[in-house]
Amino acid sequence: MKARLQVMKFGGTSVGDAACMARTAQIIAQGARGGACVAVVSAMSGVTNRLIEAAKRVEAGENEPGTAVLEALRKQHEEALGSLVQDANARRAIEEVIEEVFEEGRRLFEGTALLRELTPRTLDAISGLGERLSAPLVAGAVRALGLQSEAVDATRVIVTDAFHGGAEPLMGRTREKCEARLRPMVDQGIVPVVTGFIAATTEGRLTTLGRGGSDYSATILGAALDADEVIIWTDVDGVLTADPRLVPEARTIPVISYREAAELAFFGAKVLHPKTLNPVMQAAIPVWIRNSFAPERPGTLITPEGLRTGGGVKALTAIQDVALISVGGPGIVGLPDVVGRTFSTTAELRANVLLISQSSSQNDICFIVSAGDAQRTVEALRKEFAQDLAHEKVEHITVDTNIAIVAVVGENMRGTPGVAGRTFNALGRENVNLIAIAQGSSESNISFVVEEKAMKTALITAHREFGLGTPTN
Repeated sequence: MKARLQVMKFGGTSVGDAACMARTAQIIAQGARGGACVAVVSAMSGVTNRLIEAAKRVEAGENEPGTAVLEALRKQHEEALGSLVQDANARRAIEEVIEEVFEEGRRLFEGTALLRELTPRTLDAISGLGERLSAPLVAGAVRALGLQSEAVDATRVIVTDAFHGGAEPLMGRTREKCEARLRPMVDQGIVPVVTGFIAATTEGRLTTLGRGGSDYSATILGAALDADEVIIWTDVDGVLTADPRLVPEARTIPVISYREAAELAFFGAKVLHPKTLNPVMQAAIPVWIRNSFAPERPGTLITPEGLRTGGGVKALTAIQDVALISVGGPGIVGLPDVVGRTFSTTAELRANVLLISQSSSQNDICFIVSAGDAQRTVEALRKEFAQDLAHEKVEHITVDTNIAIVAVVGENMRGTPGVAGRTFNALGRENVNLIAIAQGSSESNISFVVEEKAMKTALITAHREFGLGTPTN
């Protein structure tokens, strides 16, 4: 009989300092004593942002930021190590490992300074330094509790395509690597502590899975190893009905479906990376969201079916830092394949389209991308439609960054009449102006665009309208 296997992922706040790492090691040890366990860890909180900012400043011609950030990180990690691992020999072995990472970081920053160029491949390598520093520390903390544990660089076990900055896993090759590298460790009772966020191409070149990608790393490994469950340990109690910073009455949802969780993640709920659930869906592996700062709390369980309750609406989410791009004018009605050209151009950039809305007259196509993708998307569209703009067949390609998307999500909305009507009537009573509306054919999501300043009012209004602050049994 196959031993029960858990894959646990710990985010940046869960490994934010020595105390957090010690707590994380205790959670891993408790899991490992009950069965086989693989841990995935992020960089210490804020480290990746600091590395990226330093890299961009070095590219711009400043030499000091690279050296400064590495020295600050060296001090931070050595202090944590000194607190976590008391045995001098064990500590020295970890120091040698992280020193190699710092040496590589130094070479990467020197190369960037010399060439005044930060390629996507180099940015991936610099971005991934934090995970490679935190994993040996966590593994050392687990060993200090009397268990066998070893840090594993994910470049040895997760294989991806060659798209730097947001690579996609090649699951067949990844399964082979996991079976060869991780399975023997698990069978011997060793706890692998794997670096999140990073991976490698078939040729061994380091890639990253996109910001926040450590969740994705965990479910990729969970699917590759046919785990019994994946637990995402974070700093919140689970998936909430709304962002508690915006809606004080928000509460934790005990059980939610894959579809509902995926919709919420896609539309900005920061508790999950948008692609997290993709690898585990086919194998129906349950995923938990739990709070590493309060491990006694049950959290949220994500399953294929979720929990069917009345009312239809399960949760709300919202995204800021997005931009509304419009392509339009009366001339585009007779223009062949405007929609296809618009979205093929966008797809070539790998810009993530969050929402699409088109008038039935076809005079305007509007869609939303992240603010970071907006400028290059508009530039590419203006190039694609240059002739049509010159002849006024396309009158405008515009961008509006002062907007937000609000999404109303629930698996059971399809069987509950009037959800859209109730939503928009409630918003109308609060004078919230709707800029665009989209509802998918799945009917598990109604999304609408509002002015950014109206986002909080829209969330509070919809949350109250559907009684989401009231616990359900």
